[in-house]
Amino acid sequence: MKIKKFLTAMLLVLCAAVWMNVQAQDPADDANLDTQLYLIVGTNQEVDDAKLPAALDPVVKQLRATLPFKNYRLAATLINRVKNEGRLDLSWIGGPLASPTGAATAATPSFSQFKVRQVKLVRNSENQPMVQMLGFNFGARIPVQTPVSVASTSGTFPTTVAYENTGVSTDISMREAEPVIVGTLNIGPSGDAIILVVSAKKTAK
Repeated sequence: MKIKKFLTAMLLVLCAAVWMNVQAQDPADDANLDTQLYLIVGTNQEVDDAKLPAALDPVVKQLRATLPFKNYRLAATLINRVKNEGRLDLSWIGGPLASPTGAATAATPSFSQFKVRQVKLVRNSENQPMVQMLGFNFGARIPVQTPVSVASTSGTFPTTVAYENTGVSTDISMREAEPVIVGTLNIGPSGDAIILVVSAKKTAK
C-alpha cells in the first residue's frame, strides 16, 4: 500500500514537472518570421515607374532628404520565411541588378547573394518586440562597361566588361514590421546606387 502511494506521489511530481516545463517555454521559440529585402535603385535618370510600395513611404522620405538622386525605383523585393533563431542564404544570377549597369547580358550576368547568420526575435529595454539580424550580408558582382583607349578600324571605341564587387556586412536590430535602410552601394560609373532596405515580422501560425 505504501509503495502504491509512493508511486502515485512520484507520478504527480513528474506530471507537475512536465507541466511547468511546457509553461516555461518561450512561444517565440517556435515562431517563424517573414523577411523582406527591398532593392531600390537611386538614379538621376528618368525612370518608367517610380512608384514604390506604400510600406516604403517613410524610407523614401528619408532617402529624398539625405541622398541627391532625382528618382528611385524598386528593382526587386525578396521575400523569405525563416524560423526564429534560424538563418537565411539566398543566391541568384542576373535579374534586378542587370538594368542599372548597362552591361549585364546572358553572357555577362550579375551575381548576387543575400545571407543572414541568424534572425532572432528579441525585446528592447522598453519590452518592445524587436527583430535582430546577426551577420547580415549582401554582396553582388556587377558587370561594368569600360571604353578601350584604342579606336577600332570603324573609328569607334570598343568597350570591355569588367566585374565590380559591391556589398555590405553588418549586424542590425529593428522594430518588428518596420522597414529600415541597411546601406547604399555604388554600382559603377553611371552614378546609380542600390539602397538596401529590410524588414521582418512574426508570422501568424
